[in-house]
Amino acid sequence: MTEPAGAAAEVQRLLRPDLRGRTAYGAPQLDVPVRLNTNENSYPVPQVVVDAILEALADDVASLNRYPDRDFADLRAALTAYVVRHSGVPVTPEQVWAGNGSNEVLSHVVQAFGGPGRVALGFTPSYSMHPIISETLGATWVDGLRGAGRPGAFDLTAEAAAEQARTHHPSVVFLCSPNNPTGTALPFEVIAAVLEAAPDAIVVVDEAYAEFARAGTRSALTLVADNPRLVVTRTMSKAFAFAGGRLGYLVAAPEVVDALRLVRLPYHLSTPTQTIARVALEHAELMLGTVEVIKAQRDRIVERLAALGATPVASDSNFVLFGGLADEKATWQALLDRGVLVRDVGIAHHLRVTAGDPEETTAFLEAMAAIAPTHLATTHQQETVA
Repeated sequence: MTEPAGAAAEVQRLLRPDLRGRTAYGAPQLDVPVRLNTNENSYPVPQVVVDAILEALADDVASLNRYPDRDFADLRAALTAYVVRHSGVPVTPEQVWAGNGSNEVLSHVVQAFGGPGRVALGFTPSYSMHPIISETLGATWVDGLRGAGRPGAFDLTAEAAAEQARTHHPSVVFLCSPNNPTGTALPFEVIAAVLEAAPDAIVVVDEAYAEFARAGTRSALTLVADNPRLVVTRTMSKAFAFAGGRLGYLVAAPEVVDALRLVRLPYHLSTPTQTIARVALEHAELMLGTVEVIKAQRDRIVERLAALGATPVASDSNFVLFGGLADEKATWQALLDRGVLVRDVGIAHHLRVTAGDPEETTAFLEAMAAIAPTHLATTHQQETVA
């Protein structure tokens, strides 16, 4: 019988060389009073929606001996109706695709248009799953840069994005609007510039947090009709308070959607998943009823952190990236010691906090106020000098 240490070595020997030494994606899941580290919606699913889902699932359970609808026609119709109603953009069901969370949808795109021998380009810092999906599916990942080399700058200009796209000849380009973890919306000219500079690429605009954008922020959905290489991905995990439902989707040209069928696993969306998501979409206005409250808490966080002397980034999402910390890891631990869990996203002197309900936001802000004198870089430096 193989000893545990020997088994580990054997597995590592058999593992793909490019996967050796990697760590799996995952934010800490800790049992603390205030969890503000994964950008979940803090509000539970309304009871009327719970009741409607349970009623609809009763019929599904009796037919679980049958495979689900492979092309999830009813769900696609519901997603289409939602997109049209909330964006004003004409969309047909043939342009809509869905998966178990937006990560599966993104993986379908990379499987179909990326993969071995091809390059995927993103602009760091951004959503950490983009490189993970790309590299584990065999594509060569290129870390494009934001801020034009300026320390602490997170903007992405059309010129910088286009230059990097021309340099690396990608097959897939990832853009985020709003961007995670910075929360910033993407200037529209960046999308046009990348489409022009990368003529052989599918350009993905990840709009996972689009419903939280400030008034006047445009959606890349308006560009899909004129750009057959443009894909816009979204999720029900955030604004819909539906993270456990695992439903993400995209809007693209029908030809792109047809290509994704080549790589999806058979019956990849279960019957219960399709039903749960469809019923939630039927109650979209109720499910989205907490969005404005969350946006208010987000803006409250920005305002209060700035008053404390931190440097929060103005956000179009349901979270805030804030800097000005002497030691982000020490601040993360100090907040955790006070029962508040936030996210260390790997950016020096910065942390990210989800906008929770008013009570959670208050708990975070009170904890930050308590530790600010010893954890904010400017205050810490001043005290050290004194």
